[in-house]
Amino acid sequence: MGKAIEQHQRSTVAYMEKNIRLRDKEEAYALFGERDRHLKMIRGHFDVKIFARDNTLRIAGEEQGVLDAYVALLTLIEKIRKYGQLRTNDVESALLNSEPGDPDSNPQIAPLGLEGAKPLTPGQGSYIEAIKTAQVTFGVGPAGTGKTFLATAMAVAALIHGNVSKLVLVRPAVEAGEKLGFLPGGFQEKVNPYLRPIFDALGALLPMAQIQRYMERDVIEIAPLAYMRGRTLDRAFILLDEAQNTTPKQMLMFLTRIGKRSKAVITGDLSQTDLPHNQKSGLSDVIWRLDGVEGVKVCRLGNGDIVRHEIVQRILDAYEATEKQTDPREK
Repeated sequence: MGKAIEQHQRSTVAYMEKNIRLRDKEEAYALFGERDRHLKMIRGHFDVKIFARDNTLRIAGEEQGVLDAYVALLTLIEKIRKYGQLRTNDVESALLNSEPGDPDSNPQIAPLGLEGAKPLTPGQGSYIEAIKTAQVTFGVGPAGTGKTFLATAMAVAALIHGNVSKLVLVRPAVEAGEKLGFLPGGFQEKVNPYLRPIFDALGALLPMAQIQRYMERDVIEIAPLAYMRGRTLDRAFILLDEAQNTTPKQMLMFLTRIGKRSKAVITGDLSQTDLPHNQKSGLSDVIWRLDGVEGVKVCRLGNGDIVRHEIVQRILDAYEATEKQTDPREK
């Protein structure tokens, strides 16, 4: 009878199992705590089952509880690997940061606390504040203003502090004059060039080994925009980069992926679209439609927010100054 009830429960809720491999018995002992104190706290808080065998943890239960427990455990394991120990108040802090609260509320993000991830201009400061407070933020501006890097830093901070269970970093696979079918290699080789800027931003914020672990465990997902169709993402930080290369239909599809306790940031440069000349950009279309909607903020960065080498700003200024002029050699 008990097994029948359990099977019925599994059929009516989203059931999930996830595994975490620990390095050795010492790491397991530090994680579990004296007489499994830490493990019991985590089990009770997330209402999941956690089994340990041969340095492998198996987490089982309702999908959202498993995902939240999984990220909390990864955060605690990273602390052990960094400091060599785990205190009870570290566990309590991880559980506090993972409180689900109102399922429709906007997840709060802790201060960045990441080396090299600070706003360097007033515009960047406003951009970070918008990401903290809005559920959907649009960061629009020229190259070098930190749109992608700061959004990625906020996403990493949200994950590390347990504010979200997953990072989903997305780009449209569109570039000037190139189509996936004409590029060499298999699918992954085809899309890697489009996703490289996001890898670069992650690499500046986290050790590569940690990024690889998160990607192997599906905590960080980097994917082309087409992979978002048909999904709903709960407790996730979703970043859409290079959004000027989306169509209005693709933008609507992306925005409707946002689930409970999720946050989305959309970045792009309206002057750099690679869409066909007769195709309207989904980024310009959505800003017109959503600017002023509750829960949505549009942050416009300018040349004064460029933090790359000063030559980049001088180049952009020169292009802007000659935008409506005609090259005398063409007369």
